[in-house]
Amino acid sequence: MDNDIRTIPFSFVAETVSQIDARLDAIETNDRVVISWAIESGSRAWGFPSPDSDYDCRFLFVRREDDYLSPWIRRDVIETPLEGDLDVNGWDLAKAIKLLLKGNAVVIEWLMSPIAYRGDPWMRDTLLDLATRFTDRDAVARHYVHLGEGQRRSYFSDDKDVALKKLFYALRPAAALRWMRLHADQRVAPMHFPTLMAQCEPPSDVMQIASDLIALKATSKEMGSAPLPAAVKNFVDSEFATAREIFAPRSKTLDAAAKEAAEALFRTAIRRYAPRP
Repeated sequence: MDNDIRTIPFSFVAETVSQIDARLDAIETNDRVVISWAIESGSRAWGFPSPDSDYDCRFLFVRREDDYLSPWIRRDVIETPLEGDLDVNGWDLAKAIKLLLKGNAVVIEWLMSPIAYRGDPWMRDTLLDLATRFTDRDAVARHYVHLGEGQRRSYFSDDKDVALKKLFYALRPAAALRWMRLHADQRVAPMHFPTLMAQCEPPSDVMQIASDLIALKATSKEMGSAPLPAAVKNFVDSEFATAREIFAPRSKTLDAAAKEAAEALFRTAIRRYAPRP
């Protein structure tokens, strides 16, 4: 791809980046696919890494055209072994498109990651355009409600200390929900957590707590535990409750125009990327 995007921070360990590149090359060769988009997800892309954060590479791939014409459809995921701090896996483009239209925020965040190992801007831009025009906004919000409330139940206790690093995993979806509520004409919230917090205009004490946590996590492998800050508790619980009231459950019916646009995008991508036999 002539205009391949690559944006790797100087802070990334060069040897690890080389290992990720080698894995992506091996996947293209061994699985006979083209990786059209490969990015960093997780805490490094969200903007709150710790010194020992894993490298979470996620990618979108396109198989050979004949593979899509076979009655025996190939798996729509490619996974590689977890080794050390490396976590590398990806989705078939068809899977990504279907989940995007259903309001799955994960694939949308992949398209917005500030850290790219390789990728064609056409792939990013056309999928983001599809998301902007047709993604079920309420479904995206309900995704964040489900994610955030799950973290709230799993890791937060009102009467016991909580692991400070876990606060991010409820704060981020709560902030995304607040952002979506304040930006009613938009469907896709920023992925980068500091940007998201700044744009969702949370209470000043919540903003200060989030900033302090980011600074602490950047320098500490173990952040420790502390009582759940009342400001955080009130913020996440309020945003989750409000979101349940204003964002409707996802519609089961895919809009005809969305389906037509998705099919056109997919066919164009197959012609653009599919490896030749």
